[in-house]
Amino acid sequence: MLPIANLNLKDLYQSTFEFFASRSPSFSFSAFSAEDSVSDISFPLTPRDPTPRNLSPDEESASLRDRLDAAERTDYSHNPSSCNPPFGASAAASTLYSMRREHDVIKNELSKTQAEVTRWEEKYKTLEKTLKETRDLLKVRDKEIQVLKERERHTPERHCPSTRIDRRRSRDLAHQRSDSSQSQQIRLSADWSEIHDDTVSQANGNHRRNGSDPHLDNMSTVSEEERAQSRGLETFLNKIDLWSGAQVIQAVQDLNSEILQFAASATELCTFSKQRPNSAKVTQASSEVATRLGAALSRLLTTRDHSQDPMLVQLALQGCISYCISRALSSFCIGYQSKANITLTQIYTHMFHSEPQPTSSRWRALTHKHIHELHPELNEYAVNEMTETIFRWSLDIFLISGSTNPQPNPASRENFRARFGAQVKRISKAACRLAQVTKEEIMSANFEVIAADSGQLFDGQEMMDAFEDYGSSDGVVLCTTELGLRCSTRKTTSDAPASEEGIDRRILLRPKVVLESVVEVIDPR
Repeated sequence: MLPIANLNLKDLYQSTFEFFASRSPSFSFSAFSAEDSVSDISFPLTPRDPTPRNLSPDEESASLRDRLDAAERTDYSHNPSSCNPPFGASAAASTLYSMRREHDVIKNELSKTQAEVTRWEEKYKTLEKTLKETRDLLKVRDKEIQVLKERERHTPERHCPSTRIDRRRSRDLAHQRSDSSQSQQIRLSADWSEIHDDTVSQANGNHRRNGSDPHLDNMSTVSEEERAQSRGLETFLNKIDLWSGAQVIQAVQDLNSEILQFAASATELCTFSKQRPNSAKVTQASSEVATRLGAALSRLLTTRDHSQDPMLVQLALQGCISYCISRALSSFCIGYQSKANITLTQIYTHMFHSEPQPTSSRWRALTHKHIHELHPELNEYAVNEMTETIFRWSLDIFLISGSTNPQPNPASRENFRARFGAQVKRISKAACRLAQVTKEEIMSANFEVIAADSGQLFDGQEMMDAFEDYGSSDGVVLCTTELGLRCSTRKTTSDAPASEEGIDRRILLRPKVVLESVVEVIDPR
């Protein structure tokens, strides 16, 4: 009976192996080979039970299943690579992980979107509330306008708007005399706008009542002209000065400091001799210096010895440069054609005495600005021309003072120009910038850079003595060493005749002068 049982077990083993192989392709028995006999795969009985037992088919099948499971576990332990999960399980796990990440990202975006929606809802409520308040204010304003229109219909002046305009103009001019120039500009613009609005509203109301009246059509044309005029004036009447009076004063003082530094440095570098050559160049230079600075100063520079103390030469240099800059700034546009400059200066002077201050200032600013726009190179030309003039006049002073360095020869003069070129050019640029400020960037007044003329009697209210601490300030002006500043404003209206009484002139910075008595202070003999 035992051989028959072994045969049954073999058949059962083969059928079981085929079953697992068909169900799981990865399943294999690496411990068994194809040539294994029945004895190799036989399942011996337990040693403690040497006598074979007769088992039923179900019991044999269960026992075989347990042994196969044990063999499979043994095979997995010997071959770990066969324990890897199948590819389908790994792909499913990866897909699940990516879906979880996408879910988290979408969840975060949703929370952010909800917060943004809440914030926009709050803004919408705020804007809605503001819009409602604005509408209420507009309703109140409309009611006020209606009330004012009803009052205008019952006033006796509804047929003569020119009377209201004239009365308001006279009232504005009365206020204009008492207030400052800046408040004048702002108030005048506001009044022009008010007059224009009243005239337009009256003309429109009358036009509605009498559409075919030619007189009302005339008034409508007048109102349009006034509107255009008010728009043209608004830019300048409301314009605030870009520079204050204190800033302009500081700019003039800085320019005086630059002039003093150059004069002191140049005089200290130069050397002087007692003997002077009598040549045509010296004679011509002495005549030109006398024309610029006066015969008295030219004579002192020519006859006195400056080898020990060149203080008088330094003062003459300061006076020479101050005269050059004041003459340049007195023209309408520095560097422009001389004949055109004279004509423009005459036009502006006449306009300043006969027109309101805003009108003349507007014309001056526009004209000066457009001259430079038509000639872009004019500013650079003016700087170079002023620099060359300062060098030429300074070398004339050194020549008649007996200077041995720089000498009259061209090489020495070029060395002098190279040494002080940057410093003198800085002075010229500062002067041209000051001219632009006073001509274009100040509308409330007219600022003038001033200097005292040589030979003029000293006046303590208009000038300052540079050596007032060393003696009495009496006598005649020798030269101006530091520039001053004067402010002029027209107070009267355009209807008043042109006169000096209507011009308010104030000296903001007195020019500093040297009197002829300075010789006793410098060289008391």
